Amino acid sequence: MKNLTPLLISCALLFGAAACADDVARTDPAAPAPGEVVEAPTAEERQSSLEESQSEVRRDQLDADIRAREERTAALSDAPSDRTAEDLASEVRSKLEANIPDGLLTVQATEEGIVTVSGTVNNEDQLSKIEPLAQEIYGVNDVIVNAVVATPRG
Repeated sequence: MKNLTPLLISCALLFGAAACADDVARTDPAAPAPGEVVEAPTAEERQSSLEESQSEVRRDQLDADIRAREERTAALSDAPSDRTAEDLASEVRSKLEANIPDGLLTVQATEEGIVTVSGTVNNEDQLSKIEPLAQEIYGVNDVIVNAVVATPRG
């Protein structure tokens, strides 16, 4: 049993590290990875993403997530440098998902508050919303928009 315990703990840690390896926040599982060639999604993929993001349960989750983060931020120090890159990326992702529900976006952030948004949106209006929405998040100092307009194909 003494030999089995370290093995089980090692396996659990390895599995946890592998699960956390994807350090980007996505508005949808189909969102392209940063640097990935952007291909216009099919109409079915857009519709599926839209239905999921507009469901009552998902909207409630997004609202609760945003409120919890705002409360946590208010409770912490005022220095934006105290925010982790993962927190920034996740919070920006939630904001974009709530306001651009049919976008397929990927969000990356740095400790310095630089946020990069990649992926696709349906129209120029949605594309122009990305930067101001991301800037609303406490700790975001600069937004790089690498997203493109790609109307659904098929």
